[in-house]
Amino acid sequence: MIKLSDLGQVYIVCGKTDLRKGIDGLATLVKEQFELDPFSGKVFPFCGGSKDRFKALYWDGQGF
Repeated sequence: MIKLSDLGQVYIVCGKTDLRKGIDGLATLVKEQFELDPFSGKVFPFCGGSKDRFKALYWDGQGF
């Protein structure tokens, strides 16, 4: 389990994101559109079109 107190910086991705994208698609979005490293240990939450849907991308050193 991930402890929220152990997490570093959180980059909230504003706007609607197609949540059908898998891990690779979201990591590519972080790298190319925001010029950030998805393997940095930072947290990248994405919001979908619905108010209750979101995904977060986080690299823990072994996987997403």
